[in-house]
Amino acid sequence: MLRRPLLLFVFLLLGLPALAADPAAQWWADVSTLAHDDMKGRLTGTPDYLRAADYVIGRLKSEGIRPAGTEGYLQPVTFEQQVVDHAASRAELVDAKGAVTPLKVGDDLLISAGSGPRPPQFDAPLVFIGYGLHLPKHGHDDFAGLDLKGKIAVMISGGPADIAGAVKSNARFERLELLSKLGVVGVIGLTTPGQVEILWERQKLLVRQPGMYLADAALRDVKAPVFAAALDPAKAELLFQGSGHSFAGLSALADSSKPVPRFALPLRLRASIAATRSQLSSPNVIGVLEGSDPKRKSEYVTVSAHLDHLGVAAPINGDAIYNGAMDNATGVASVLDMARRLKAGPPPKRSILFLFFTAEEKGLLGSSYFARRPTVPKAGIVANLNLDMALPLWPLTSVFSPGQDESSLGDDLRAAAAPMGIAVTADPMPDRNSFTRADQYSFVREGVPALFPKFGFAKGTPQFEMEREWRSTRYHSPSDDLSQPILKDEAMKLNALAAAVLRRVADADARPRWVAGSIFAKD
Repeated sequence: MLRRPLLLFVFLLLGLPALAADPAAQWWADVSTLAHDDMKGRLTGTPDYLRAADYVIGRLKSEGIRPAGTEGYLQPVTFEQQVVDHAASRAELVDAKGAVTPLKVGDDLLISAGSGPRPPQFDAPLVFIGYGLHLPKHGHDDFAGLDLKGKIAVMISGGPADIAGAVKSNARFERLELLSKLGVVGVIGLTTPGQVEILWERQKLLVRQPGMYLADAALRDVKAPVFAAALDPAKAELLFQGSGHSFAGLSALADSSKPVPRFALPLRLRASIAATRSQLSSPNVIGVLEGSDPKRKSEYVTVSAHLDHLGVAAPINGDAIYNGAMDNATGVASVLDMARRLKAGPPPKRSILFLFFTAEEKGLLGSSYFARRPTVPKAGIVANLNLDMALPLWPLTSVFSPGQDESSLGDDLRAAAAPMGIAVTADPMPDRNSFTRADQYSFVREGVPALFPKFGFAKGTPQFEMEREWRSTRYHSPSDDLSQPILKDEAMKLNALAAAVLRRVADADARPRWVAGSIFAKD
């Protein structure tokens, strides 16, 4: 692999002894190095990502953490990269009378380049399937009684309020695979105006990036080529003309988590998709701290963060480097801080794996590869704790972890937080899909209990507004950089809590377990 010199400007400025004496300064030095403009956004498969990986390896060595694989600290992962040519692609709605309404690809209609190959062309009828959630065991099934073969399924954001957020998120993640097995040609997602997280103008910039999926077809969830896209909410009413329903009315139901009808739409979507594909490789970085108990050191508690971000992309306000300071240089720095804390204390009874994943931004691909093909015996992995965009924007008084009540790890989180005066609260935005949008979910899918702690907030509070504003202005944009306010001391408090959870799990007599009735428990 191509190597470049490490970026050590922070160390040169502050000096290694000073950093060793001040853990907060070391944490910030790690964030500053990884999110510096010179790293060019750490895009998966680029020399810039490899330099970031080199930096992390150097830091693991400095903390006394040894490699955990047969190829040193690196686990290579091979991807298929797909780039949709928006200018050369075409899409149009056709009504029952043959009238045609063009949809501009890359403007009105954003075609996902991830999850698998896209069909080159198709002409298929549309059917609205409500929330698009297949949860028969929870009394809700939007697929029931529908013949979806050869059709395009249209679905709206949200879901029933009486179903746990983690369960709904899991169903959303799995639905493309399930719909593909039912023979759909494709899916179109609609986000209600009240649930928009990233403004459409920014989404249009981001969709032009290459998509990726694992090169090994056996590891892909979706086996057949399927069309997957999102439609501009401002154009969504076009789909419902002549149906007896309106996007505004359906959005009002979805925003209130009320039942949403299902019905055929009197339209077809005709499209041709131009795309190119190529292969590339990008590694996960893995280190291990061996456990001290002879009977338990072959069991592993994993702590992880994704190292990649979005690289150099479409400029916003003249800035084209998507630095990824919060997302996720802070998480990487926190895992390195975990290594320091655990190495400095008594040796844990179970072994600890420190994992830094590639291609999270491309669909959790690096963590998915590791969770299914780990560098240690799979049966020995007992838990995962993932650090990703915790958002230290206000004083840490509470935390939440999507899916925290699905396993005994929720009890460990509460037990570690209580002496620190930190409350453990519910996910304030359960329909945001946070549970399936971070690397801990790759472990959950393999039956491994996991946590994903974040700074807590409640709706209607100043913290809620701060979080909402950050996501609407900085998330996945160049302004997620080192100039933004980041409360370093508060981040260190979360690190201390995470380290306490790690040690508690590593030293416990019993492995973590799923709660009775959890859908994530493997038989």
